[in-house]
Amino acid sequence: MCKIVKKEILVPNTIYLKVEAAEIARKAKPGQFVILRVDEVGERFPLSLAGWDEDRGTLEILFLIMGKSTMKLSALDEGDCIRDIVGPLGRPTEIESYGNILSVCSTFGIGPMVPMIKALKEKGNKVVTVMEARDKASLFWEDRLKSVSDETYVVLGDGSLGKHRRVREFITEYLESGNKVDRVFAFGRIFMMMDCCRATKPFDIKTIVGLTPIMVDGTGMCGCCRVSVGGETKFTCVDGPEFDGHLVDWELLIKRKRAYLREEAQAFNLWQPDNLRRIAELSELPERISVM
Repeated sequence: MCKIVKKEILVPNTIYLKVEAAEIARKAKPGQFVILRVDEVGERFPLSLAGWDEDRGTLEILFLIMGKSTMKLSALDEGDCIRDIVGPLGRPTEIESYGNILSVCSTFGIGPMVPMIKALKEKGNKVVTVMEARDKASLFWEDRLKSVSDETYVVLGDGSLGKHRRVREFITEYLESGNKVDRVFAFGRIFMMMDCCRATKPFDIKTIVGLTPIMVDGTGMCGCCRVSVGGETKFTCVDGPEFDGHLVDWELLIKRKRAYLREEAQAFNLWQPDNLRRIAELSELPERISVM
């Protein structure tokens, strides 16, 4: 049982939790993740680590409310306990002295990007961060990213901030302007990461992406999280979650992510009637809930 010591609704549909998990906090490294089970009858699902405090024995995670399990997790409050948290899992980010880094993040990918940038900075890298969001109401942790990055830019999908609506447009212009970039890291929505890779490929800049396929076991036994990278089958839980984005079969990844959309929606709809009233009683209920 892992106690929630802090909960915050960052923006509608995005939740931040700080939980007690001392053993995991002592071993966690940038790029790794944990697998949670909200209660005894809950499914196992992965969440990236957004931070940890070894001395206090706590982990930081943030997530989008996407369906039944994340809605159940969002219904917990400070003082409540998560049934199981297993980790840290996955291969840590390869932190080296690359030179000039472009970090690109959106939504849930903002969380794991913060500790990764800190680690890259400690190695002497210059880090320029690009943050993508749908609109100003969807922005969060801009201050955190600014505090750890050398430069920070924001791209909004509604066009209300600057001329760019997608990170692909920003990256293309940034590179065409002669800015030197030695390595790109991208965490967040699949289509954002795919766009990022399309922008960097003509410039032959290695682009590392953090993949989030459907995952069950987390130790390489079930094969549910398999992805195709450079024509080879890789298990995201043990071979990743980070891969060279130029080698990822994005079409296959998207198809596998969509395989159980109908079943996920049905599970949410069956659970919702008996539990939504309790969730509505929590303060600051997210205004937008997505099951797709």
